[in-house]
Amino acid sequence: MYLKKSFNRKTGRTYLSIAESFRDKVTKKSKSKTIQSLGYLDVLEKKYPDPISHFTEIVEAMENQRLQERINIQLNFSAAEQLDVGTNNRKNFGYAAFSSIYHSLEIDKFLIGRQKSTDIKANTNNLMKLLVYSRLLAPASKKKTYENREQFFERSNYSLDDVYRSLTFLNDKADDLQLWINDRIKEKYGRDTSLVYYDVTNYYFESDTEDDFRRRGVSKEHRPNPIVQMGLFMDTNGIPITYDLYSGNTNDSLTYRPTFSRLKKEYDLGKVIVVADKGMSTGDNIHYTLSANDGYVFSQTARGADKELKTFILEEEGYEWMGDDYKYKERLAPREIWITNTSGRKVKRTIHEKQVVFYSEKYAKKARFEREKALDKAKKLIASPGSYHKATSHGAAAYVKNLSFVKETGEIASGKDLKLDENKIKEQEAFDGYYVLVTSEYEQTAGKIIDIYRGLWKIEESFKVTKSDLETRPVYVSTQEHIKAHFLTCFVALVLARLLEHVTDHRHSITKMIESLQKSTCTNVQQNYYLFDYYDDVLEDIGLALNVDFSTRIRTLQQIKKNISDTKNR
Repeated sequence: MYLKKSFNRKTGRTYLSIAESFRDKVTKKSKSKTIQSLGYLDVLEKKYPDPISHFTEIVEAMENQRLQERINIQLNFSAAEQLDVGTNNRKNFGYAAFSSIYHSLEIDKFLIGRQKSTDIKANTNNLMKLLVYSRLLAPASKKKTYENREQFFERSNYSLDDVYRSLTFLNDKADDLQLWINDRIKEKYGRDTSLVYYDVTNYYFESDTEDDFRRRGVSKEHRPNPIVQMGLFMDTNGIPITYDLYSGNTNDSLTYRPTFSRLKKEYDLGKVIVVADKGMSTGDNIHYTLSANDGYVFSQTARGADKELKTFILEEEGYEWMGDDYKYKERLAPREIWITNTSGRKVKRTIHEKQVVFYSEKYAKKARFEREKALDKAKKLIASPGSYHKATSHGAAAYVKNLSFVKETGEIASGKDLKLDENKIKEQEAFDGYYVLVTSEYEQTAGKIIDIYRGLWKIEESFKVTKSDLETRPVYVSTQEHIKAHFLTCFVALVLARLLEHVTDHRHSITKMIESLQKSTCTNVQQNYYLFDYYDDVLEDIGLALNVDFSTRIRTLQQIKKNISDTKNR
């Protein structure tokens, strides 16, 4: 490694750069490559009294470090050496990938700046990093997360009380931080909001205690625990935009308008097309979307359609088959919807939309399989009603005629002639495999509308990531402020995971990347030397995308800290 001085005869100027010599494997001739461009000598002289001496010293230091890294390291161990109780020399290095994205979004800058106007003593940025990195790589309760804080090469000079106190601060800044992250994503990574996807899920609590926020509602997992609802908006690339939380007993459809209103007001997205499932397909939601000059692609159940649309669905005329098990057709049609006017009354409005009907044999088989399970349960309920109550009859109750429950106990009311609802079973069989999409985008082809709707799987996958990989639930904190802060850290973690997926060109799933980053650990073997013992193709791809070295086997503590520090200056 040397200081290269390139003189240009035409301009009479000298250009400085740091270069390294090497021998070409093919020609066997000596060549050089530029390691770092420094600039023109006359320009550098304005900043340094003697640029050549200054950079010569830097080059010598770089060369010494390079040679130091290449020397053989000898470590001596005694066969009788034992570990003290409580020894834990292993640390995670995989979080360097998330550190790179975290700091590219300048979340540290946001938190440090906002904390200046408070009397909070502990560094909220360090606490946020602990909560987010742990949520990604070692999800646990806040207490357990604090106890495991030494697993990262980060400052940990804070108490458990500081962790809990920071949650109030983070909750206060939640909306502003989401906006800040959105702006950085647009600037650093690009944000495509031509389509925005919306969906709702719920998260349960470890405690059975209800309050104004944690309420029992319709749990997608049929759990009896109190829940909260999360409504999440996501962009076309699957990267989260913003979210809102609602009490557990809030109907899914009622979460759409408040969150969409905030999205339009604060995020400056221009015209968007909102894609959502049947839970959002209400007259009020459609009218609200159209009133904002935006568009929609919503699903609607075939079984819940009006008589005229059901007839259209079941008529074979007009369907275009794609292979042997998939068909679709479309039409432009007026439809009457009920909306709530300014006085709170329900009134009818006529809208003009495209309706796309498609049928999948795969979905039909799935529907038949699920119904058979429910019917088997319904038959057992009819034979032995005393063995069931309202909570345990879920799925089967819809197929049993004359079924009612005692309001106080939830037990099945006695004295009724319970039997299978054959008419309902026949009607459901007729619509197995059929789905309906309704959309304002009538100029788009049916195939395009179906493709747009299929993108909704990305947000469904995001919910799965939060519940499995990030272990967002059960939620252990109890106050509303702390609950909201918990979900903020989960949202930030999800954003980092999605961006990591984005910068690695979706070569690996989030689950696979998290697994590899969890395994990227090192052990303090002696003095300041750390031994790394895991490397795979996933870490290689992540390292190339983010310029993070996961492959070096032995590093000093100083080298590791420099590696981590480099991720914070990008």
